[in-house]
Amino acid sequence: MAPSTASSTASPAARIVIENVAIATVDTHDTEYASGHIVVADNTIESIGAGKAPEGLENVVRRIDGTGHLATPGLVNTHHHFYQWITRGLATDHNLFNWLVALYPTWARIDERMTYAAAQGSLAMMVRGGVTTAMDHHYVFPQGSGDLSGSIIRAASEMGVRFTLARGSMDRSEKDGGLPPDFAVETLEGALAATEETVKKHHDASFGAMTQIAVAPCSPFSVSTELLKQGAELARRLGVRLHTHGSETVEEEKFCHELFGMGPTDYFESTGWLGEDVWMAHSVHMNDSDIAAFGRTKTGVAHCPSSNARLAAGIARVPDMLAAGVPVGLGVDGTASNESGELHTELRNALLINRLGAHREAALNARQALRLGTYGGAQVLGRAGEIGSLEAGKLADLVLWKLDTLAHSSIADPVTALVFGAAAPVTLSLVNGKPVVENSRLLHVDEDAIARSTRDEAQRLARIAAQD
Repeated sequence: MAPSTASSTASPAARIVIENVAIATVDTHDTEYASGHIVVADNTIESIGAGKAPEGLENVVRRIDGTGHLATPGLVNTHHHFYQWITRGLATDHNLFNWLVALYPTWARIDERMTYAAAQGSLAMMVRGGVTTAMDHHYVFPQGSGDLSGSIIRAASEMGVRFTLARGSMDRSEKDGGLPPDFAVETLEGALAATEETVKKHHDASFGAMTQIAVAPCSPFSVSTELLKQGAELARRLGVRLHTHGSETVEEEKFCHELFGMGPTDYFESTGWLGEDVWMAHSVHMNDSDIAAFGRTKTGVAHCPSSNARLAAGIARVPDMLAAGVPVGLGVDGTASNESGELHTELRNALLINRLGAHREAALNARQALRLGTYGGAQVLGRAGEIGSLEAGKLADLVLWKLDTLAHSSIADPVTALVFGAAAPVTLSLVNGKPVVENSRLLHVDEDAIARSTRDEAQRLARIAAQD
């Protein structure tokens, strides 16, 4: 066939120009500008630097004066359980195992309508607070509950947020010595087949993908060894990432020693669950050799400081992990163990809680905390080449934080103001170059309608659970 000689009809790039803004790029050198510019062309960052934007730019559809604002990469959430939005405020004085025992009977009654509403609530709270890439680890699939994965993905798409669904699974129920009710788990074969179907139906491996899928058996104490092993094999055959809970509590460590004759990290390594395509939630109870193994294999960690404190799980050794080369991001975790559901408050909580550990005031500083919530999260999700820092050629996922009000205006350094200060309002959040938040309000969904629907579904779930 002869090559086409038709002229290109591609439309010129639509540009958004932001000027007079403080910028924390979170690039390799932590480059910052006291007053700079960002030019977005369609869905990517075209240029960024000090001073005014270049002259003569064509097809500028919007100019923004960023005076009084700090621009950062959008926040990246690396661990969550969206369905828990409709069971907030329960079992508030329990440790992890007792909390799970208290809540699993209720969680085992969720259905598609509940999951969709809960996903909307979880996403709305995060996105309104500067999250541009969200993640959900969903592992409860009661029999006959409908298309739960599809409902979660639909909620994320409607919100306009970049999204990773970690398709979870459980096959160790009460009859096998696990915690979930028998009817709330899947068979080994069923879990693997459903996970593979979800990957093939929804995973997009291309640059700029809005939806990706990970393989995510729930935890060592709720899945069989065979599900872990075959799950890892499945993920690598399909070319997707792996996620699970690990080393969250001392009870989990005791469980692993009693059942498997080894600690969680050694157990994970024996099942193929260490590697640069893996990230673990929590990793609180890690000894020196555990951290060294994570650093050697580049296994990532989702640090969830508020949830770890809420469940009295402990303080993760984040400074030691970073020193060992472990990729570390931040996670909200499910809102049954972090009722606020906001990631931007985790910047502050990560810094403060880690200063209660062995490194004290030298544990983390403001810029390290910001890196955890942005570039660190991108590393953990395997997307550091696309998001997590503000650099030319990367995707235009960015946030303008308003720092000139009473809450922050007397703090001279904008990064210190963002991390140490009160939760800052979001004037603008772009995902893929498109606004999703303006003046702290979501643009694509009705917040008040979501508040009503999540309340209604929480009450419906409570009524159903009370009948059992």
